[in-house]
Amino acid sequence: DMFDHPIILDSVQLAYAQTGCDPIRMTEAFVIFRFPVMQCGTTVQVTGDKLIYENQLISGIDVQTGPDGSITRDMEVFLPPTPAPVTQAGPLWLELRIATGRSYLTERDYPVVKVLKDPIYMEVRILQRTDPNLVLSLHHCWATPSATPLEQPQWPILVDGCPFLGDNYRTQLVPIGSELPFPTHHQRFVLSTFAFVDSDSQIALDGEGYIFCSASACHPSQLEICRTTCPPGAATSKSDLILSVEQAGCEALFY
Repeated sequence: DMFDHPIILDSVQLAYAQTGCDPIRMTEAFVIFRFPVMQCGTTVQVTGDKLIYENQLISGIDVQTGPDGSITRDMEVFLPPTPAPVTQAGPLWLELRIATGRSYLTERDYPVVKVLKDPIYMEVRILQRTDPNLVLSLHHCWATPSATPLEQPQWPILVDGCPFLGDNYRTQLVPIGSELPFPTHHQRFVLSTFAFVDSDSQIALDGEGYIFCSASACHPSQLEICRTTCPPGAATSKSDLILSVEQAGCEALFY
């Protein structure tokens, strides 16, 4: 097709790529891209017993400029399809889970026994979605001593997507690595284990603690970047996650 439809190779790029997805080689005749199969905007869909991976290349058009105007012959004009609605009703499946080491706990692993001040590694993720432009936004995360999310007492963990500033052991946000198929579908944070205290007797309560989060999914646009800017010191590096704090004789259970 190159003869009938010449392509400007200098302008060829992956349509939905993140940074770091530029061609690794280019000549007058071809251009080569190399990237992990689930990065640089690749989408995947399940068809029967097969996985279909798809990416899209785009290029600039060849514009001819004359004395009184410009033309191109690189495009065919069609009627645009009916635009999809801005919002659609449907299920949005989210999962809040706790990590230990390099794995995540399953339902049979709960409750988790933690020494006070021990780190608890949390992740919230979107399930069953493959749109690379979808961004998970955390709003509030909090803990209660019961399985009822609105029951008192409560302790805030994240407020408007940022660590609660009133905690002397402040929650840390964890950057998401590019090794995940859809990094923007995940949010991670680390909190220090604590126990609730009776407001009257000031004695630590026995029993379990439960963690809840409110979240939404969003498509970035010129008006909505789907990102929250937190004060400095809210994020932690991956190397910080190996830190372990021990304090014998003080334990708490968490779901």
